[in-house]
Amino acid sequence: MVIINYSHPLTPEQLQQLEKIAGEKVERVIEVDAQIDPQKPLAPQVVAMAERTGLAAKEWQTVPILVNPPSLNISAAVLMAELHGRMGYFPPVLRLRLVRGSLPPRFEVAEIINLQAVREGARAKR
Repeated sequence: MVIINYSHPLTPEQLQQLEKIAGEKVERVIEVDAQIDPQKPLAPQVVAMAERTGLAAKEWQTVPILVNPPSLNISAAVLMAELHGRMGYFPPVLRLRLVRGSLPPRFEVAEIINLQAVREGARAKR
């Protein structure tokens, strides 16, 4: 599995948690800077974020990919649309949560959310 990380760096512990939850080995983590310039149009900046992964068109469609989305909600929303166009489906995404009572703050893997399954479930409610 390839993780595309648009957020804070993932720790070795978080990667182990991911492998356990997914039941699959993390082969590679692609770190992508998700900073945007709020004075410029967002969509072209998000396209550039996707391009910075270095993945070829065939890889977007064939490699098992898990996305750790950017923290900025509008960037994440536009990125999901961009990735759906490249992949043909919504990618699964990672959700981290604060470890209660941890000082300094630490985050653990809460779940992997299958966005495509969420979409398909919503379609049944039309």
